[in-house]
Amino acid sequence: MEKIRVGMIGYKFMGKAHSHAYRDLPLFFPKTLHPEMKVICGRNAIGVAEAAAQFGWEEYTTDWQSLLERDDIDLIDINAPSDVHKEITIAAAQAGKHVFCEKPLALTLKDSREMLEVVEAAGVKHMVGFNYRFAPAVMLAKKLIDEGKLGDIYHFRAWFLQDWLVDPNFPLAWRLQKEVAGSGSHGDLGAHLIDMAHYLIGDIDEVIGMSDTFIKERPIPTNMTGLTATGNENAEKGEVTVDDATLFLARFANGALGSFEATRYAAGHRCTNSFEINGSKGSVIFDFERMNELQVYFTDDRDDVQGFRRVLATDPAHAFAENWWPPGHTIGYEHTFIHEVVELMEAFRENRQPVPNFKDGVKCQQVLEAVDLSIEKRQWIRISDV
Repeated sequence: MEKIRVGMIGYKFMGKAHSHAYRDLPLFFPKTLHPEMKVICGRNAIGVAEAAAQFGWEEYTTDWQSLLERDDIDLIDINAPSDVHKEITIAAAQAGKHVFCEKPLALTLKDSREMLEVVEAAGVKHMVGFNYRFAPAVMLAKKLIDEGKLGDIYHFRAWFLQDWLVDPNFPLAWRLQKEVAGSGSHGDLGAHLIDMAHYLIGDIDEVIGMSDTFIKERPIPTNMTGLTATGNENAEKGEVTVDDATLFLARFANGALGSFEATRYAAGHRCTNSFEINGSKGSVIFDFERMNELQVYFTDDRDDVQGFRRVLATDPAHAFAENWWPPGHTIGYEHTFIHEVVELMEAFRENRQPVPNFKDGVKCQQVLEAVDLSIEKRQWIRISDV
């Protein structure tokens, strides 16, 4: 197998990010398997036709089921809204297609577990889209932890802050509707924090949380694309049925303590996806708005030079860096998706499951629902009880 032939369902925010990854991967990673952009699918014929031409897909369609009947498609890429993930995944796996699905896997833990069961029974490759794992600075943090450079881990604190909903007249986009999105900042932003915690620290044992919806109603939109929407502030309003902000505390199975905050109401924060990890031998700090940097501190540095140091993760000592630019020349958000697809293509080449896969997606969903349950019951919830 020299190429993986892709049929992609969804063409807006994530569709653009995935398309860019498929197009650029062969240029910068010539030694891995390469994706072939066969068909892109969307509900709006005009919109998906424009996307196909802009992004470089061979064909387009408005019928996702037709992709499953084709012999010239190996992989189904699902980046449509969350409410269709389950149906498409199950149908694709049962048709023998490999699946790459954006997070969160489904609207509920029950559905995500069913999706995992189906892909495992079908024996297909499955991957979930937690792209932030693939920033070289994050992978450096993982390396330092695995090598014991930070010692015993005591604290993991993470926060994902955005401000695109601060305006109360911003329209009622689909991400604000529970029946489509599943949840608000919790499942959208918090899911990334939870997966990062699983990747860097390990399993979470128990949680307790709180959440709020600050703006209860918003104008009905006339158009939606990605994180943007348009409408008339005087238009009829609809109910916001998801959380605007969710915070929770956690205890990890290894004894570390965690705190998590996800909000779309942090004025001035466009995409502050950050974590700090404190261990017995040192600490690291990461902020995606400065995604090429990792702040590193070691307790065994000489007293007269102790302090956080800025490490620029853009030279060949860091993951993926040798495929890009000379040292000091930074990469961006879109490169995390390319690295994600490199992992997927390498999994095909090596005949293994990619990481993260649906097992990681289910683990994340389990924590999401445990937090929801803790908010409802106003008490600590063990993850194993969900």
